[in-house]
Amino acid sequence: MKRASTKIKGWMAERRISVIALARVAGIKRETMSDTIWDRRNNRDALQALINAGCPVKWLALPADMKSKQAA
Repeated sequence: MKRASTKIKGWMAERRISVIALARVAGIKRETMSDTIWDRRNNRDALQALINAGCPVKWLALPADMKSKQAA
């Protein structure tokens, strides 16, 4: 499954959450957060920051190891 990047960005815009703010929370560079949102990377810290912010998990196309954590 491919990450629903446009839906994620729309969700972020509705809640006025910036890529920079999420990157700071995750302790990563803005570029890493952006690349993860646009499905060019699979940075687990970035994905966890999105989950913690309330982003719908179904849009994130989580790696297998993160899916098992979400199911628990």
